[in-house]
Amino acid sequence: MSDVPGWPHGPRPPAPDPEPPPPAPSVAPRPGLWWRCLLGGLLLWLLAVVVTYTTQNSNLLPTLILLGSFLVPGCFTLWAYEKYGRVLGVDLLLGCFVVGGILGVLGASVLEYYLLHPSLALFLGVGLIEEAVKALALMLVLRRRPDVRGLRAGLVLGAAVGFGFAAFESSGYAFNALFTLHGRPLRDLVETEILRGVLAPFGHGLWTAVLGAALLSDRRGDGRFRLTGRVLGTYVGVTVLHALWDSVNGIAVWLVYALTANAGQRALFDSGYMPHPTLEQRHLYTLFSDGGLLVVALLGVLWLTSLTRRASRGGAR
Repeated sequence: MSDVPGWPHGPRPPAPDPEPPPPAPSVAPRPGLWWRCLLGGLLLWLLAVVVTYTTQNSNLLPTLILLGSFLVPGCFTLWAYEKYGRVLGVDLLLGCFVVGGILGVLGASVLEYYLLHPSLALFLGVGLIEEAVKALALMLVLRRRPDVRGLRAGLVLGAAVGFGFAAFESSGYAFNALFTLHGRPLRDLVETEILRGVLAPFGHGLWTAVLGAALLSDRRGDGRFRLTGRVLGTYVGVTVLHALWDSVNGIAVWLVYALTANAGQRALFDSGYMPHPTLEQRHLYTLFSDGGLLVVALLGVLWLTSLTRRASRGGAR
C-alpha cells in the first residue's frame, strides 16, 4: 500500500464527463415531393369526381370538397418545406398555413359582416379587410419568434398564410356551390374547384407573400413590427390588386354595356333589369373578364418576381 494518500499515487482523478449523445439525424425533405403530391392528388380528385358522379353518394362530397380545395395550397406548403423547412421550421410553416389561414377567414367574415354594405366601393372594402386580417394573422403567429425576419422569410410565410386563407375560403365556395339554383350542384362544385385551384397561385397566396415581405423586411431586431411607409404602401398596392381581381366581372359587364348595348338593352338596364346578351356580347364579356384577370395576375407576378430577385441577391431589405 502506498504511503501517499489517494489512489494509487495521489487523489483519484475526476471521472470524465459523459460524452454528449450524438445529434438526432435531420430528415432531409424528399426533392420533388410537392409535384408528385400534386399529380397524385389531382388523380385522386379526378377519381373522386368520377365515383361521386357514378354512385351519387353524398358521403363523398366532403372528400371532394376538401381534396379539391387544399390540393394546390397544400402542395405549396410541401414546396416551402422542401426549400426552407430547415431554416424556418415545419411547425412555423404549418402554423402560418393552418392558424393564419383560419384566423384570416374568421376575422374577414366578422368584419365584412358588420362593416360592408352593397356599394360601389364594396370590393375595395373587401380587399382592405382581407389583406389586413391576413397580415395580422401572420404577425400573431410570429409574435414569439423575433428571430424570424427578412425579405425571404416574409415571402414564404406570407404566402403560407395566403394559401391557407385560400384553401379554407375555397372549401366554403365549393360547399355553397351545392346549393345552386340551376339544378346541377355537383357540376357547379367541380367547376368552382377547378377555377379556384387554377387561380389560387395568383390570388391570396401572391398578395400576402408580397405584404409579408414588406412586414418582415422592416421588422425590428427585437421582434416588433413597424408600420413603415413601405409596409403601408404595399398594403394599399395589394388591396388594389385584390379589389380589381374581385371586380373584373362587373367591369367586364359595364364595358360590354358601354360599347355594344342597343336602345332596348339600355332601357332594360335603366329599369333595373338585365337584358339577354347577344352571342357577340357574350364573347366580348369573356374576352374582357378573362383578359382582366390575366392583367391583374400579371401585375402581381411581376411584383412578386422583383421581390424574389432581390431575395436571391441577398437583399434583406
